[in-house]
Amino acid sequence: MSDLRRLVLHTGSHECPVVVGAGALREVAEELVEWSRGRTVFVLSSPPLRELQAHLIESLAIEAAAVRSIWVPDGESAKTLQVAGEVWSEMLRQGGKRDSRLIAIGGGTVGDLGGFVAACFLRGIEVVQVPTTLLAQVDASVGGKTAVDLPEGKNTVGAFHDPTLVVSDTEVLRTLDRGEIRSGLVEVIKMAALLDPEQLDRVEDKLDLLLAGDAKALAPVVADAVATKIRVVEEDPFERDQRRLLNFGHTLGHALEAALGYEGLRHGEAVAYGILFAMRLARRRSLPEADEARIRSLLARLEVPPLPEVDPSAVLLAMQRDKKAREGRLAWVLPTRIGGAEIVEDLSPSEVETELRVFLDTPQPV
Repeated sequence: MSDLRRLVLHTGSHECPVVVGAGALREVAEELVEWSRGRTVFVLSSPPLRELQAHLIESLAIEAAAVRSIWVPDGESAKTLQVAGEVWSEMLRQGGKRDSRLIAIGGGTVGDLGGFVAACFLRGIEVVQVPTTLLAQVDASVGGKTAVDLPEGKNTVGAFHDPTLVVSDTEVLRTLDRGEIRSGLVEVIKMAALLDPEQLDRVEDKLDLLLAGDAKALAPVVADAVATKIRVVEEDPFERDQRRLLNFGHTLGHALEAALGYEGLRHGEAVAYGILFAMRLARRRSLPEADEARIRSLLARLEVPPLPEVDPSAVLLAMQRDKKAREGRLAWVLPTRIGGAEIVEDLSPSEVETELRVFLDTPQPV
């Protein structure tokens, strides 16, 4: 029996299939060939994925008018306006047209850049996302949010642009190191803690296999995370209400990344500290101690690296520039219990600053 699942995200008149599981790339090979028929196809990826890119190009070349490789840096350094401009220029030089296609193969940074490039090139071309990290498979590739960074903040220039197809093959996760798996699992825990308590049970039970990159263990976890995100995105496609719950841990997490110059912590690791801080704020309101302890214990089992020394003033400044702020008010996603949360916008800046300085001065058990 196949472990593959085919989920569908509906946003208005658009449908985006998401194929998840071990062997997903083989499953959709004919679809991708047909989608490429007679078109110029640009395959955007980073150098560590040369082998996967070469295999995909070989199969697409059967029917495509042309297949062109475009290489971008690995990691957050790919997500800049300069790199996006270089990619657009290369696409024009290589004969890109309004009916050209783009495939983004890589982690969340390549996916974000690729989606943004596709959204803007000649006012929009079709894109297929092939996420190759757990973080990208469970979060970044689904929902149509694309962006690049500015020095002042993460994901501050972007657009909503739904992919034509997302292919999340859990077999490619075997090559990831433990840190990358850990980073993705934080995002799984983030969603499960607020929106899917049964998923939280599964992660607790199978954590050792998941951290080892076991494709069969990861497949249902990825699929369930995608299903949860689809449900939320369909209810709130442009992040005006309940989709903001997916930002649990991200208000501080993004600020830490910016203040650290996007070095020293992976995205998921920064979010783990963001979750801990959000729970600190939530405990002052209504979060039961037992629920906080459960999430904290699960994060501790991931063995997240220590928080690097960071200037609290730089973190506070980065939070003020957060793209999710509404006219100077930060929206905090605070859990009320396992399976529940509230979006809080009445925390005073002085309260946040006081709690943050204490938090950053206190060693965190993660």
